Amino acid sequence: MTTDVTQDLAAIEEQGYVCIPELLDRATLDEARTGLAPHLREELLGRNDFEGHRTERVYSLVARGPVFERVTEHPRILAILDALLEPSYLLSASQAINILPGETAQAVHADDLFYRIARPRKAVSVATIWAIDGFTKENGATQIIPGSHRWSDPDVESFLYSIDFETRDPEQRIPRPDRAPDELRKQLQDAVMPAGSVIVFLGTLIHRGGANRSQRPRLALSNQYCEPWARPQENYFLSIPSEKTRAMSPRVQELLGYSIHPPFMGHANGVHPKTFLESDNYRV
Repeated sequence: MTTDVTQDLAAIEEQGYVCIPELLDRATLDEARTGLAPHLREELLGRNDFEGHRTERVYSLVARGPVFERVTEHPRILAILDALLEPSYLLSASQAINILPGETAQAVHADDLFYRIARPRKAVSVATIWAIDGFTKENGATQIIPGSHRWSDPDVESFLYSIDFETRDPEQRIPRPDRAPDELRKQLQDAVMPAGSVIVFLGTLIHRGGANRSQRPRLALSNQYCEPWARPQENYFLSIPSEKTRAMSPRVQELLGYSIHPPFMGHANGVHPKTFLESDNYRV
């Protein structure tokens, strides 16, 4: 394990997160913007306040181009995940998040709240948010509460009421004011970082997307990874055609679920799921 990764893990253990500056170079950022341009037309805005009525999301991002595959299997990120999760961990969610001007702050939450295991506990998932545009206090930088990965269930229950998942008609999509209690807002810190940087945090860390009070969108990529025994948020077997998955690297294929968690979790009719990628003619 490199010194950098050792330091990353120490920060995550202490604070629940680590910010790694400028891990992506300019060419990679430009490639990501080019790859996302056809999908970002201010047409597919969030269906509810949690997704963001002024926020564009591109799901199954890993399948949108080779650059997103490379980000998904970035060596430094995988080294962190290797230490935090069990072998054969999975990609739980992969999306681009483009916060448009006028978007209000998201409800505070933890990414693995839907795994109903009592807190405090070990995180079931780990998230990454990559800054394609630099994150500032004005343009919707991710906001985090350092140390909140250690909070208990009673500590987090008080703010869950404010999460709004109600789907609304497009004409009724109006961002609502920040409803987080004052004492909670005071603890939130902006993850200000330059373009190309990434924040890596535990699924138990309390955080949210910030309000975009600037005049320009704020683009980011977000990959979440989960334990191999946990259900991922996205079903890649349906959202990504097998012919596209077949062209991906073996590591990305494993992250998508074409893998076995010993002794046999993830099999298909008793055989390794990669068998179905290797031949269109395979039958059982």
